[in-house]
Amino acid sequence: MIVEMSQISKSFSGNQVLKQVEFSLEKGEIHALMGENGAGKSTLMKILTGIYPRDEGVIRVKGQEVSYTHPKDAEEDGIAVIHQELNILPELSVAENLFLGNEQTIGKTGWLKTKEMNRQAEQALAELGLNVKATERAGRLSVGKQQLIEIAKALKTNADIIIMDEPTAALTDREIDTLFEVVRGLQEKGVTFVYISHRMEEIFSLCQRITVLRDGNYVATKVIAETSFDEIVKLMVGRELGGRYPDHDLTPGEVKLAVKELSRKDEFESVTFDVRAGEIFGIAGLMGAGRSEVVESIFGYRRADKGLIEIDGKKVSFKTPVDAINHRIGFVSEDRKTKGLIVDFSVRDNISLTNLAAVSSSGVMQTKKEQALYAELVKKLGVRTSGPNQTAKSLSGGNQQKVVIAKWLGINPKILILDEPTRGVDVGAKKEIYTIMNELAKQGVAIIMVSSELPEIIGMSTRVAVMFEGKLMKILDRAELSEETIMHEATGGEKHVRQ
Repeated sequence: MIVEMSQISKSFSGNQVLKQVEFSLEKGEIHALMGENGAGKSTLMKILTGIYPRDEGVIRVKGQEVSYTHPKDAEEDGIAVIHQELNILPELSVAENLFLGNEQTIGKTGWLKTKEMNRQAEQALAELGLNVKATERAGRLSVGKQQLIEIAKALKTNADIIIMDEPTAALTDREIDTLFEVVRGLQEKGVTFVYISHRMEEIFSLCQRITVLRDGNYVATKVIAETSFDEIVKLMVGRELGGRYPDHDLTPGEVKLAVKELSRKDEFESVTFDVRAGEIFGIAGLMGAGRSEVVESIFGYRRADKGLIEIDGKKVSFKTPVDAINHRIGFVSEDRKTKGLIVDFSVRDNISLTNLAAVSSSGVMQTKKEQALYAELVKKLGVRTSGPNQTAKSLSGGNQQKVVIAKWLGINPKILILDEPTRGVDVGAKKEIYTIMNELAKQGVAIIMVSSELPEIIGMSTRVAVMFEGKLMKILDRAELSEETIMHEATGGEKHVRQ
């Protein structure tokens, strides 16, 4: 075994999050680590890499007992990490982010080999299918492109153990295929991977073994070839989950939102569609197709250059997101860390931010109202939290996502925009979010869902708009939906007339 973790325990503020967990890695394998949000997966890996100290247990790496006190110690031992939450410095260039902490210099002068680092950065990203200028400011890139920078940064360390925590959450199918080719190539050279993901299809396609945690406890380790989707789900949640998507019995009503010839230079052009009360309108496409840019323009986060937006048949113009919120439009961003949450605020405060009128009186916050709203929404979405004062940054990624959704449910939206709503969310929580979406649609809410997961798009949508290079290629009815049909349009297809 290249890694052995035995009887690992960890508590935070009296809350035990790992209880005598067992985990091991065989050299050259791709080993999946799965469990619901809050099961302890990321915590276990942070203990392995020296981010958190363990309370109990023994760790051996390459046969030697270790006790890393800093991630740099683990890195020097050949362990690299791709974290779930992005660690991009937005004001630095692509190359500066890629070489951060490992800059190349000319001898002892301290002068940077800028041209060489730029060349290597562009080459490393090209191997992952991303062609960007090394000098471009990283903060200007989409979340998916930033994720590829993080992946390239870990891969270039020449580590022999790589931990990947939700590496594909922001990637399209094409980019995932490219990443998997790189991972399999490194595996053939003897590199070992820990692969943390909630996407079951990826696990069964890529990995050889799987370890399941539940509520901080070790449950089982299985050989992928000898198990099944249903068995793993049952091990994760402790119960049968049933169908992955709710029964689709939605009956769309009147048009709530109409977008007409919406354009923004260099991002999208002449986008036209409508969304009806009681429907889930999907938007699909590859990275860079303009999906997020369109919905951000609807919400007032970006300003379109031309085109019209109508709500209930009346023209509107949103200069800021506040204008959209005043029309009872909610928006769950694809980037919860920077656009969805104030991570240093408590869970209760984050939920209250979009609901100040409901939790205050004459401009004064009412603690009882705030607590009642928190309790209602946390229960409704099944947020795992130690209490209302727990900071958002201390929650697991999936529970952070639930808090983002909760704060928008508080405004009682009539239009709800969801950009990658289940990114980083476990299979059980996904089902809960899907059920909530379905219930909201049945109550007459018009829902727009942007998603990179084609099974999710197909399983949840009444209609799907497919975008390619900033253009809306076609709107598909539910009866037309298939992965082949969507991908045909998403990769250019024929120049269909919009329907």
